[in-house]
Amino acid sequence: MNSDLFEDSQALLGGKIGAAGTTRRMAMKTALGVGYAAAALPIMAQTAIKTPSTGLLAGEVTIDVNGFKMPAYRSAPAGKTGLPVVLVISEIFGVHEYIADTTHRLAQAGYLAIAPELFVRQGDPNEYGELAKLQSEIIAKVPDAQVMADLDACVAWAAANGGNTDKLAITGFCWGGRITWLYAAHQPRLKAGVAWYGRLVGNTSPQTPQHPLALAGSLKAPVLGLYGGADTGIPLDTVDKMKAELAKGPASAKASEFVVYPDAPHAFHADYRPSYRKPAADDGWQRMLAWFKRFGVA
Repeated sequence: MNSDLFEDSQALLGGKIGAAGTTRRMAMKTALGVGYAAAALPIMAQTAIKTPSTGLLAGEVTIDVNGFKMPAYRSAPAGKTGLPVVLVISEIFGVHEYIADTTHRLAQAGYLAIAPELFVRQGDPNEYGELAKLQSEIIAKVPDAQVMADLDACVAWAAANGGNTDKLAITGFCWGGRITWLYAAHQPRLKAGVAWYGRLVGNTSPQTPQHPLALAGSLKAPVLGLYGGADTGIPLDTVDKMKAELAKGPASAKASEFVVYPDAPHAFHADYRPSYRKPAADDGWQRMLAWFKRFGVA
C-alpha cells in the first residue's frame, strides 16, 4: 500500500472518505463563496477551526502554467503588497475547507498564502468515495516534475500579485509534507519549509523518481519537520535516517530540524479529523511561524 494512502486511511474513520454514518459533505462554494466542488470529509465539525476572513482578500484564483489554467485558493491581507509568500500544499484530498482555512490563518499572520489544486489535471479527489481508488486513479498519476513546475508558476503569480518572492516559504501536510521536502531541493529562491508528517522514503516510479531521503543533500532551504511519535505510517527510524543524511549535507540541510510529538498520530494538525491533537497542532503552528521568521520570511 502506498504510504500516503496508508497514513490517511489510518487517520480517517472507517477507512473511507464517504462511509455512511462517519462522514459529511462540506460544500466549498457555500462555505467559502468560491467555485470549488463539495468536499467529502469525516464528521469533525465540532472541532474544525473556522478562521475569520475579515480584513482578507480570500478566494479562488487562476494561475497560468504554460497555458494550463490551474485553480488555486489564495488569502492575503487586503490592500497590502510586498507580502511574504507561503505555498500551502494539501493532503491527498486536495484543496478543501481545512486547507482554505489554513491559508486564512497565514494571511491573518501577514502572509500571502497560496494553495494550488495540484491534482486538477488527473481528476477531482472530492469525487472519490474510497481511498484506494483515489490513490490509484489520481494521486499515483501525479508526477513530481509536474508539481514542481506548478509550484514555480505559483511563485511567479505571487510576484505579480502582491507578493515578495524574496521572502518565500512552503508548508504542506502528509502528501504535501513530502512535496515540501522536494520543493526545498528544487527551488533556489525558497528560504524555509515546514513539513507536517510527510513521508521520507518510499518506492520509486516514473512519477516519483526520488524521495526526501535521497534529496537531503540537495536542500536549498532549511526544513522544519513536524512528526508524530504515534504515526503508524511513518516509522521514526526514517526520521533518524533523514537526520543523518541532513547532517552530511550543505548548510541549508544542516540547519534543518525535526520535532517529534511522542503521543501524536498522523495528521495531528487536521482539526476536522479524529487524529487532531490540539496541543501538538498549536505548538507546531507556533514553531512554523517562528521558523519562517528565523529565516527571513516575515
